[in-house]
Amino acid sequence: MKSSDKAPRKVIPIAAATPEPSAEGELVSLYEAQKKIYPRSISGFFARWRWVMVFLTQLVFYGLPWLEWGQRQMVLFDLGARRFYIFGLVLYPQDFIYLTGLLIISALSLFLFTAVAGRLWCGFACPQTVYTEIFMWIEHKIEGDRSARLRLDAGPWTFEKIRKKFLKQTVWVAVSLWTGFTFVGYFVPIRELGPELLAFAGTWQIFWVFFYSLATYGNAGFLREQVCKYMCPYARFQSAMFDRDTLIVTYDEARGEPRGPRVKTVDYKAKGLGECIDCTLCVQVCPVGIDIRKGLQYECIGCGLCVDACNTVMDKMHYPRGLIRYSTQNGVLHRWSQSQILRHVLRPRVLIYTAVLVALCVGMLASLSTRTPLKVDIVRDRAALSRIVAGGKLENVYRLQIMNATEAAQRYRITASGLDGLEVASEQEVDIGAAESRWVAVRLQIPYGSAAPGSHAIHFDISALESGGKVTEKSIFLVPR
Repeated sequence: MKSSDKAPRKVIPIAAATPEPSAEGELVSLYEAQKKIYPRSISGFFARWRWVMVFLTQLVFYGLPWLEWGQRQMVLFDLGARRFYIFGLVLYPQDFIYLTGLLIISALSLFLFTAVAGRLWCGFACPQTVYTEIFMWIEHKIEGDRSARLRLDAGPWTFEKIRKKFLKQTVWVAVSLWTGFTFVGYFVPIRELGPELLAFAGTWQIFWVFFYSLATYGNAGFLREQVCKYMCPYARFQSAMFDRDTLIVTYDEARGEPRGPRVKTVDYKAKGLGECIDCTLCVQVCPVGIDIRKGLQYECIGCGLCVDACNTVMDKMHYPRGLIRYSTQNGVLHRWSQSQILRHVLRPRVLIYTAVLVALCVGMLASLSTRTPLKVDIVRDRAALSRIVAGGKLENVYRLQIMNATEAAQRYRITASGLDGLEVASEQEVDIGAAESRWVAVRLQIPYGSAAPGSHAIHFDISALESGGKVTEKSIFLVPR
């Protein structure tokens, strides 16, 4: 068929995202604005545990930078000096392997906890969850409970409304600034950070304090559940780590349906009703605003507040607890007991995760306990690869970076081996201060003609005279043709 015989392609226009007129001539928006969620306060087992985790995590976060270890900050990631101080450890960039190990352990822990009980991290310890809980508590204390906040936002702008809104925003900003200040205090000595900020001396410190403060203020004060729904990648791939034996927040549909309101004295079974009275409290307390009765949804963070709300209602109605509960899909389907559910939770996948995690933790602790607190880097002097010096000697020059990873000054002895007659012609002993590093020029010499032309493997031995530690590093000695 010729190209001229081909039928013209039909172009189908794509609907624009702009409002279009309806049949009555009224503009209809294709974008649905996000509705603000007003979570109701609830008390119960999971609510108490959430606040326990808030106190524990923030006690560590806000308190740790102010603790001292000897004459320094206990935990300090000094990027300028390229040293990390963690309790009694002094780590250098060459100790990057420990950071790698820590990240692997964190990832495996996340996999293990998710395989066992879903999004425990999201519901109880994630910074987004923790700070959102703090900000909502402030909002509750200033503006009132859920119904009071709904009335306040729906009402006109009165003096009382302005006062409450201004007070809430002021407290939010104060918490955000203190959080940003504390965060930067992990990278700059926190006792020096305050005077620097007041004197406007540290430009980058000021920037990061305000940056982290703004992130805290925006995420916890306004974005809230939007971070969990649309910004956090964990919500998207969590389903790959779930299976039918993972403990999740579940609604027992066989018990609850058909749902419907009733008075406490009515025989709901005779009326063909389930145990759910359709009070919607489980929806009202949910921090992400979902209805768990619709089944497992990716937005669910596994906080268990809907469990507390439902158990409260079940107690008032004199029904058995557990209409909404932590269970597994298989457990609900087969009506398993608690012991049967736990036996299936401890499946091979979980046991493998646990074994690997324990092995990694033990290996990392053993490596840290046996670690030699001395690091050495060797760089050849490129200005003079090899030269003949007085006395008929052939000389190579090296630069050694000796890093003292202890809290006390050390004296180190430098020796070399690998060639006949090899000797250190420069100063053999050097002093390095506590937790300091120093570049040292080292000259190695051999008798001229004692080695064949080419490159020869040699070893530097650096020994700590006081602590007894020793490090051996490999290099080469060049003999010209």
